[in-house]
Amino acid sequence: MVFATRPRLRGRSWRETRSFYLFVSPWIAGFLFLGLFPLVLGFATSFTNYDGFNLDHVKFVGLSNYTRAIADNEALFALGRTAFFTALDVPLSIVLAVLIAVMLNQAIPARGAFRTLFYLPTVVPVVATVWVWKIFLDQNFGLLNAGIELIFPNVAIRWLVDYPTYVLVALTLWMGVGNGMVIFLAGLQGIPNELREAAQIDGAGRWRVFVSVTLPLLTPVIFFELIMGIIGALQVLVTPLLLAGASLSAMPPRDNYYYLIHVYIQVFANQRFGYGTALLWLLFVVIVVLSLIVFRSSRYWVYYEAETGGAKE
Repeated sequence: MVFATRPRLRGRSWRETRSFYLFVSPWIAGFLFLGLFPLVLGFATSFTNYDGFNLDHVKFVGLSNYTRAIADNEALFALGRTAFFTALDVPLSIVLAVLIAVMLNQAIPARGAFRTLFYLPTVVPVVATVWVWKIFLDQNFGLLNAGIELIFPNVAIRWLVDYPTYVLVALTLWMGVGNGMVIFLAGLQGIPNELREAAQIDGAGRWRVFVSVTLPLLTPVIFFELIMGIIGALQVLVTPLLLAGASLSAMPPRDNYYYLIHVYIQVFANQRFGYGTALLWLLFVVIVVLSLIVFRSSRYWVYYEAETGGAKE
């Protein structure tokens, strides 16, 4: 009887395996043809002189694209502006998201409505958001300058020209802080109330409870938001281009000349596909290095409740 069931079990196992791969085959095909193949092709292109039209005489140029990128003053300037934007945007987005999440985690009237209002900008299309902000910040007819003129007459600040980086930071915060708020709300609701109550019984005030109980238990969420924020900020592209003009071909102000904008110009305006992909791979290396630094530092400040002995990796 045992020997009779073994072929049947093997046949059933084979059918289950075949069904499994049949169901996951669309994802596998998408990963291979839309993920892995373009990745390998882009990496190979970075070692050639490909410009989009010279397929008949493409040649291998070795590391010349990478050495040229490292010595490119425009690329270094764009990378510096991107680092400055990242240093402003990421900490502010985390701090604001934590503060809003803490406030909206309290038992206040219309809490659900406030959560919806803060989250709403994240689902608005970026083109519509930028268009509204450009109207709001217009030098001659903008609502912000109209309010300032009530206090300081004959003052027309060129926000999009004189302060483009700070405008972009404010815009990205407005668009993205709601998403961080939702994630931090989930983290706050995962903290046991017994820990806060025990601290209050020991005489801790609200600030001490937040600093000594809530914030340490939020560090895994902060760690996640920090990694994702760095990756997203280093890849900023569409928003500064739309702020600069009505199309993606408009050149942003010098202060908003970010790394991916430089790559965009090299690839689509100058037709330097090999050089552009080399720039992208260098950015990938920068992102990996920064992520590894954050991961290595997490052992000193990220606290996991399931572990003992303080913050561990």
